Amino acid sequence: MRKAIIFIVLVLLGSAAAGAQEKSVISVKDNFVSSGTLVLEVTVADKPARLQCNEGSMACAVLKAGKYQMVKLPKNYGLYDCQNVDVFAETANPESDQRLGEYCLVQK
Repeated sequence: MRKAIIFIVLVLLGSAAAGAQEKSVISVKDNFVSSGTLVLEVTVADKPARLQCNEGSMACAVLKAGKYQMVKLPKNYGLYDCQNVDVFAETANPESDQRLGEYCLVQK
């Protein structure tokens, strides 16, 4: 019984941490492929940045120019050894809607 209570508490804490993720609206300006890496040129809070992912990965998607919602994932979550982010449609609910892709955020 004690193990079950500890498990439930850990699940609730994990859910609270997931809900506290940092969200931002980004603007995708351009995209290109370099040596098997898809690079999206974006602005985050009016500052230039890049989103990168491995071309061919299931979570790597080319995004058209426009506005999207970006959610920073907690440390040690995600596919890449960097600040991982999920990208959603601008009007999506990250808690329930499917992400468009997962990327490595590179601040310029």
